Amino acid sequence: MALRTHLTVLAESSSKYSSLPIFRIPVLNNKDQVQDWSIITYSQFQFDVELYARYWARTLKADGISRRSVVAIWSGGMVYNDWCHIYGIARAGYVPQLFSLRLPNPDIIYELMQKANAKALCHEPSYGSMLVNCPIPIHETIDIRGYDLSRAPLPPLVKPHSPSDTSMIFHTSGSTSGCPKLVPCSYQWLDAMITKAYHVRKPLTPGRQDVTNCIGSMCHIGQTFMLLGSLLHGACTIQPTRMDFGTVELMDMIIRCRLNRLQQWPAFLAAHMRLSRQDPKVLALLCGLEEIFYSGQAMPRDDEEWAYKHNMQLRSCFGNTESGGAMLLSMIGGGRCNPSLRPVPGVKYGFFPIESAEQTETAYKNRNGTLLELVIMSDSPDCPDASLCKADGHFHTGDLFLEVAPGEYVARGRDDDWIKSYNSLRCDTKAIEDNVRMMCGALVANCIVVGNCRPSPALFVEPRAPMDADKLKKEILRKTRHFHSRRYMHERITSPELIIVVPENTLPRTATKGNIRRKAVEDAFKEDLDRIYASLA
Repeated sequence: MALRTHLTVLAESSSKYSSLPIFRIPVLNNKDQVQDWSIITYSQFQFDVELYARYWARTLKADGISRRSVVAIWSGGMVYNDWCHIYGIARAGYVPQLFSLRLPNPDIIYELMQKANAKALCHEPSYGSMLVNCPIPIHETIDIRGYDLSRAPLPPLVKPHSPSDTSMIFHTSGSTSGCPKLVPCSYQWLDAMITKAYHVRKPLTPGRQDVTNCIGSMCHIGQTFMLLGSLLHGACTIQPTRMDFGTVELMDMIIRCRLNRLQQWPAFLAAHMRLSRQDPKVLALLCGLEEIFYSGQAMPRDDEEWAYKHNMQLRSCFGNTESGGAMLLSMIGGGRCNPSLRPVPGVKYGFFPIESAEQTETAYKNRNGTLLELVIMSDSPDCPDASLCKADGHFHTGDLFLEVAPGEYVARGRDDDWIKSYNSLRCDTKAIEDNVRMMCGALVANCIVVGNCRPSPALFVEPRAPMDADKLKKEILRKTRHFHSRRYMHERITSPELIIVVPENTLPRTATKGNIRRKAVEDAFKEDLDRIYASLA
């Protein structure tokens, strides 16, 4: 059987659901408020993808770039023009390497393009001034709808020579050794992702077109996965004005666009939950949704309790970039907090006991059972590229779970030094701490990085000797500036407000080894952190 891709799925769906809306796009007034939601049909998107494919086939051929080459795309990935370019470059026969706004330093992009052997870079027009000394040809991702490209041939669809050929390239959401890792996606892996997306996005009401919203950028695996599921079932996806769209916009989506399946990160969803406590209309609209899908982190306990008290149809999902989207899902509804998760159909995962020094931090092992690490087995169809796996051939996620019933699990954090930002992107805290110790060892006796579910990390420091706090913060920023200039926006500490100086031996530590306890620091200084992040918003 031929391997499916996003392009074959789109072609089949555009034939089957030709006149149905595939996207609803906001039309803004002169105050940047949503005035209306325009409709893009399945057949229109297919037409536009082929139009963009003609454009890129002609443009890249003029550069002497052969088909099957890697072409980097640097865009926000949040608007219709971006989606046409991403699909159009693939339809022209090239391998998209996708970057989002969260890679602010072009030097890192150049390094990642070199690792992928990219032959051209297509970028949003506003980034052009940053791309000095780019080693490969660059082109702007302009809106070409309305261009007459009838004389530009549409190349035949590229078919893989082997199931292991690369179809697209993503990147990890956190930096390792100062740089994100490539996540090459083979055709076989993409086919497995499509199978998973089919199960995750099955319609909940037969005969009704599902309407959902973008959860993020198409340059990231999450939205790529969710759109695939929508395409498979002929659903419609709403493009919000921003990822953390407000409740007024959500209400408009529900009323005017008939949104019935909301999907958001918990930090963004929390704003709607807060308003639903005060506004009965908001509460009624949330309760009327067929699904409220969240991923990346657990929901705050009080939000969960409120939602279940009012019979909201919550569904929790666990996934990551390397696996190609969703891995574990809860049942819709369920009526209890911290619902258990089950592997999606067709995968092969292992849950193996760990031995970790951080077990004392969690306090779960002795009270509630053995902590298990989730491992994607090498023969699971969604096992990532070998370059991301350990020597045993399996992909070790570092994510910890408890088995609460046979085949059912609840998440219990990570077995490493990574935290997740408020939109579920990862940050390596140990790398930041090690850099502070290396560059500021004469000034800092000890330090710890916190910021789980926050927009960016914060650094707590215990000074080596008495020193003016403001002066110490400035010195730390100066000495670590180069390190942070190479990291994602959500991994950087560039504001003195995010450096908190406390007296030596103030931070909570473990009783045995005296290690600073990250979670305990988060809890002890929660009010201070709330105030700091609020002042920076």
